[in-house]
Amino acid sequence: MSAASTATKKKQSLGARLATRAGGGVMRVFLLLVALFWLMPTIGLLLSSLRGADDIAATGWWKIFTAPSELTFDNYRRLLDNSTITDSLFSTVMITVPSTVLVVVIGSLAGYAFAWMDFPGRDWWFLLVVGLLVVPVQVALIPVSELFGTIGIFETTFGVILFHTAFGLPFAIFLLRNFFAEIPRELLEAARLDGAGEIRLFTRVVMPLGGPAIASLGIFQFLWVWNDMLVALIFADSDSPPITVALQQQVRQFGNNIDVLAPGAFVSMVIPLAVFFAFQRQFVSGVMAGAVK
Repeated sequence: MSAASTATKKKQSLGARLATRAGGGVMRVFLLLVALFWLMPTIGLLLSSLRGADDIAATGWWKIFTAPSELTFDNYRRLLDNSTITDSLFSTVMITVPSTVLVVVIGSLAGYAFAWMDFPGRDWWFLLVVGLLVVPVQVALIPVSELFGTIGIFETTFGVILFHTAFGLPFAIFLLRNFFAEIPRELLEAARLDGAGEIRLFTRVVMPLGGPAIASLGIFQFLWVWNDMLVALIFADSDSPPITVALQQQVRQFGNNIDVLAPGAFVSMVIPLAVFFAFQRQFVSGVMAGAVK
């Protein structure tokens, strides 16, 4: 190879490296801008919750950058003094946590059974579960309302939990069954040869391996139940509604009390965001594992 060819190759390599670095830098800037654009409503809501009602009515939230003296925590103090909002947050937790735990536990057990246990009609039962995925929530509102009224759990926390659990289970079973079915059979057979029963096999082998998928399911279920308004509006107790219904009632009754609505809406938004970021690594692992499989 001649000296000229070597020099040309070095120049091309240097140019390629510079282009790659420039492209990477441009992509990072683009992704940063997209992230800021996506977070803009959350930032605006946060800044609005830190302004007084008169300031909110007079100017937009971006005014805070030129007048930082408008920042105040009085709105959050009034929010804590608003028993309707604080009670609704407690009601939301009491609905969301059991609904998520029940779906994860029952879905995991059913997913394992459909994946690795033989019982009559297993495939047909699983097809029924898959068919339930396409049933919209709106179709069941009236018949389930009549059923809950007949058995005495309409407008109760237990009724809302039962509804969310029932409609969350088909997706949970479908997701976890497909994930558990990818576990190597040799691993389960080795555990059985060591004397492990089905319960020990499920708790010691399947559950640890299925951790990412279970975490992803838990996040999906938590976000769905926490942000739900339709089911809560119909089935929840009107004296202790979840946060979504409570904020809607505040808007309807006191349309101008933005100093309470803004911090209430931000608290309602930031809690599921905190849950998502707390389990972000497990969520990404579960999604990537499902994509590869």
